Formats: sequence, structure tokens, C-alpha cells
Amino acid sequence: MIKLRPSRPEDGPRVVEIWAAAVDATHDFLTPEDRAAIGVEVEGFLPYAPMTLAVDDRDRPLGFMLIDNGHMEALFIDPEHRGAGVGAIMIDYALAVHAGLTTDVNEQNAQAVGFYEHMGFERTGRSEHDSQGRPYPLIHLRFGV
Repeated sequence: MIKLRPSRPEDGPRVVEIWAAAVDATHDFLTPEDRAAIGVEVEGFLPYAPMTLAVDDRDRPLGFMLIDNGHMEALFIDPEHRGAGVGAIMIDYALAVHAGLTTDVNEQNAQAVGFYEHMGFERTGRSEHDSQGRPYPLIHLRFGV
């Protein structure tokens, strides 16, 4: 059974592990140099960021979501648990708290684009670069436009 709970400091290493595995499974468009640079950035802030975790019955994190002022900054699921409904559970929770939830998704990550659109998000715009200025286009999405 999947449960949601706030992150704790001791979850930091597992959260970074989930991020790395999920990115390696879905972000094959990143150059090795950009993947490494982003990894360093993530390791510097992600373990300390307040987030919502999806955990199994042993309290092991399976995925995480980071929301700031109604904008989902991150949603990553352990690849071993993708397709099992973890992401949908997390989105449903987020929408209960933030009715007009927004997010950005890498245009090259077709699986993620399809997931969000399946969940009811609609495109509201596009940027040529990611939030760090790298040449990875983002699609801007909003739930229930």
C-alpha cells in the first residue's frame, strides 16, 4: 500500500537515488556533461528541500514531489515502480491541495508529457531552454485550464 508523508532529513540519500535512477531512465537527451552538472546541483539542494514522499508499507520512499506556491517543481518515481500508480496518487494529492497546479516538463521526455496530459494537464506555453538556461525545451502545463 502506498502512503504519502512529508520528507525527513534522513530521506535525503534515498531521494537523490530516486532522482538519479529516474533521470537515467527517462532523460537520455541530456549530454553526459549536463547530466553530471545537474546531478551536482541536485545533490546540493534536494536532500534538504521539503517535499512529499510516496512510501511503501516499510516506509521506503518510492517517489517524491516538490511543490512551491502551486507549481510542481519536481515529480520523480523510482523506475522500478513506474506504471504502478505512484505518480497518479501523488498528482491526485497535489490537486487536492493546489487546484490550479502548474508544472514544466522537458519536451524531449515524451513519457512524462504523455503522463501529465493523461492526468488532465494542458499545455499553456513553451520555453526554448530549461530553468538553468540549458538548451532543453520545456512545455508549461496547468491542470484544468
